Amino acid sequence: MKIAMVDLKKQYATIKDEIDSAVNEVISSTQFILGKQVGEFEGACASYLNSKYAFACASGTDALQICLMALDIKPGDEVITTPFTFVATAETIALLGAKPVYVDIDEKTYNIDVTKIEAAITEKTKAIIPVHLFGQAADLDPIISIAKKHNLYVIEDAAQAFGTEYKGKRVGALADAAATSFFPSKNLGCYGDSGMVFTQNENLATKIKMIAAHGSKERYVHEILGLNSRMDTLQAAILNVKIKYIDKWNKARANNAKLYSEKLCNANVVLPYVADFSNHIYHQFSIRVQDRKGLQEFLASKDIPSAVHYPIPLHQQPAFKHLSEGLVLPVAEKVAKEIMSLPMYPELSAEEIDYIASSIIEFVGKK
Repeated sequence: MKIAMVDLKKQYATIKDEIDSAVNEVISSTQFILGKQVGEFEGACASYLNSKYAFACASGTDALQICLMALDIKPGDEVITTPFTFVATAETIALLGAKPVYVDIDEKTYNIDVTKIEAAITEKTKAIIPVHLFGQAADLDPIISIAKKHNLYVIEDAAQAFGTEYKGKRVGALADAAATSFFPSKNLGCYGDSGMVFTQNENLATKIKMIAAHGSKERYVHEILGLNSRMDTLQAAILNVKIKYIDKWNKARANNAKLYSEKLCNANVVLPYVADFSNHIYHQFSIRVQDRKGLQEFLASKDIPSAVHYPIPLHQQPAFKHLSEGLVLPVAEKVAKEIMSLPMYPELSAEEIDYIASSIIEFVGKK
């Protein structure tokens, strides 16, 4: 049995006619940049998240940088975030000359430990970026409460959480600004790179839109420094088709996660934990094991892929070490050594999940 980590071909087969029609419409129109489909997708996302404003851009990384620029994060500022996430979260902070300040994670959810945030605040702190990791929300209420107390901004990194709900409300529209990604492997993914920025604030929305268009509201008049960050019309057309299915696909992921958990409940692994304040849309289904390398090699011998998200916490990455010299974050460091992700996508079959789970138990044994 040959299993994919993410099988985009299977998904494409289910919506092929709609995708092909949408792509052909764009090609026929030749409106490859800022075609009508981009605005339509922005509207669909704003409606889905209940966000007043949604602005498409070129990638999830750009979306984060645009948020930071719109909030005037400058050299010397500090931004509190998690060390256990994709590099873009901290990379965009550092590229603006600001300093990422890492707070350890909660060992159950792998999201930022809200009880440790306040101790990390200094007079240089300007913002907090919680990451909704693997498809589960960070605990936003206490984060926003701390931010208000200290006059800080909150930016949601929702790159892995399109459709995740926090206390019944979809993430991405619950803080000052938010960024998401439509990278192909995401729950809502395009066929290239694209992202989006969300906000409820009108003044911030104006600035976000300008930054993504070279700092301009009027053509050839550039009021502020900006970026060239646009979603291609082709990607918007594809996403307009796919967003109609996102709830169905997220539900299928959750059902697959339930099957995994039922079959692995007695295995010598740590299964994903779901907090009572969030649902989980399982962008990743990640377990923790003691002998990760051994299990990965064993699964590979059975044609079962796996991945590690993320093997080196950001405070230990070579590019960031000078910004966090001597920092020890024991939970993140422990989790990074044990975590591994299993195949997860809506079209994954019960038979495939049974084969994967049985193979894991064969290696790790039962409790």
